[in-house]
Amino acid sequence: MKRNLRLFAVVLFAALAFAQSDEIVPNENLVAEGIPKIPASLAESVGRYSEFRTAGFASWHPTRREMLIQTRFGDTNQVHMVKFPGGARTQLTFYADRTSGAWYEPVHGDSFVFEKDIGGGEFFQFYRYDLATGDVTLLTDGKSRNTGPMWSYQGDRIAYGSTKRNGNDVDIWVVKASDPASARMVAEMQGGGWGVSDWSPDGKQLLVTEYVSASESYVWLVDVESGKKDRLTPKTGSETVAYGNAHFSKDGKDVYLTSDRDSEFQRLVYLDLASRKFTVLTPSLNWDVEDVALSRDGRWLAFAANEDGISVLHVLDTKSNKEVNVPKIPAGVISNLGWRNNSRELGFSLSTAGLPYDVYSLDLASGKLERWTYSETGGINPSSFAQPQLVHWKTWDDRSIAGFLYKPPVKFSGKHPVIVAIHGGPEGQVRPDSIGRDNYFINELGIAIIYPNVRGSTGYGKSFQKLDNGYLREGSYKDIGTLLDWIQTQPDLDSSKVMITGGSYGGFMTLAVATNYNDRICCSVDVVGPSNLVTFLEHTSGYRKDLRRVEYGDERDPKMRAFLESIAPANKAQNITKPLFVIAGQNDPRVPASESAQMVDVVRKNGTPVWWLLAKDEGHGFAKKKNRDFQFYATVTFVREYLLK
Repeated sequence: MKRNLRLFAVVLFAALAFAQSDEIVPNENLVAEGIPKIPASLAESVGRYSEFRTAGFASWHPTRREMLIQTRFGDTNQVHMVKFPGGARTQLTFYADRTSGAWYEPVHGDSFVFEKDIGGGEFFQFYRYDLATGDVTLLTDGKSRNTGPMWSYQGDRIAYGSTKRNGNDVDIWVVKASDPASARMVAEMQGGGWGVSDWSPDGKQLLVTEYVSASESYVWLVDVESGKKDRLTPKTGSETVAYGNAHFSKDGKDVYLTSDRDSEFQRLVYLDLASRKFTVLTPSLNWDVEDVALSRDGRWLAFAANEDGISVLHVLDTKSNKEVNVPKIPAGVISNLGWRNNSRELGFSLSTAGLPYDVYSLDLASGKLERWTYSETGGINPSSFAQPQLVHWKTWDDRSIAGFLYKPPVKFSGKHPVIVAIHGGPEGQVRPDSIGRDNYFINELGIAIIYPNVRGSTGYGKSFQKLDNGYLREGSYKDIGTLLDWIQTQPDLDSSKVMITGGSYGGFMTLAVATNYNDRICCSVDVVGPSNLVTFLEHTSGYRKDLRRVEYGDERDPKMRAFLESIAPANKAQNITKPLFVIAGQNDPRVPASESAQMVDVVRKNGTPVWWLLAKDEGHGFAKKKNRDFQFYATVTFVREYLLK
């Protein structure tokens, strides 16, 4: 009898193992409801598209020609060292959660500071990594939210923003890198939008940016010893102005920054601290200046301009205030500009439509462009990836809306199904960089993807950016409605097979489109999106509430509250009869998972097919590869089931 029981147990175990090997099972941190069994064969067919890697520039070593980068070899992004262009990526940090930044000590380079949270909760902590011993020291309290660490030029102190005082307001703090117990609050602030921009060269002052909204921000001068605050940028009445990218000049007597004062776009500006006079350095550039970096010797000011979505690199000679010629960079998106201490080499991250983000350097003297990392694309030839086409359509109020269209290869004949993928923000912008895993839908399933930049997007001037604020919110929904009209006019696009998707605010837009244009779509996929801006504002983290109220409206005002309730997808969920897939992170500090859960509950009452995926170890989007892979496999299954049939 015992022998028979043992035999039965062996057979049962083998059967279970076989069954599990035949399907993709969510890991222990994933809650999956309504999602059918996913065959293991799917991973074999789509797996290469989940093996893309990216790399981001983090920091130059101050005395040697080597750098820190961020990339992933295991489950999450970690800090790596690269000693020469194309060299090995040597991993230095090993954590279950991703690191989100790394900065060398700027004088000797014997250590670096990195930033990390737990489970996507965004309560970032700073750690000092000793390169000689590998020892890691926690510099912050382990509880509060800490952001934007900035080394002093002397390499002895780090300034940063922290919510340590009350959990909501971001104050300015300074800590000695060698002594965590030395941390002290330099200046008490009100609001959650404060951050350190730069140290003065003598280590006595800080430039601090006060972010009120995407269209309003200010730059302050803060004395490190006394905490005295002096606002450098004026308030200009009813017309708000956004300032940013503030850097001290080499002698500390002037400030370089960006501003949209008297302009639709962010321009490069020079501020004389003695006279408080502003001088515009890019008067003829009618595009946003996005990223600014001043060389160590103060001679060169590098900046990237967003010119119709493409990053164009510029370098200004600060002696003459004139641009110098620089080699043409491949068309794509540039980020993380940073000068090496020799003041001639510039490091940055770059992604193109065909290639994921990688790390490059440019030698200003020789004009030599070098690639430091070669991120993999799962063995797939990047030349097979679709190139974006810039398209425009007339919207409901006769404005022109732009987007990028990716079409399948010629082997897919006839009309193509369409995925409309809406960016987050809402003050964001879709740009022609790598679309990563989305290439699978185009290359292997013959689906066209459109990434629209509806009103409220950045990159098209501050007036356009404000067009969806407050009571104007529904205008952006209508922009998608007119995009659906445009799709009907395209001979190679199938308007009867359209899926809507997006993440964060793009998730909210997905739900809004699903409730307002249910009869014109097949299905929708909402990733970490709010479902009711009233409940979202009530439950988002305290440091974010006022920042978001400027954009969405203040839910504490009865009239605004009534309006937001009237347009809330959760309150119109009875309109959704087409299949819905909702994805959320349990630790999300921006859009609480309850926003997704309440949408799932109400749509299920319609009898509508609803798939639900919750990650217990993630926040605002999935960062861990094992979770991202299951999300990808489930999304592919959803697309095959409801868009392609």
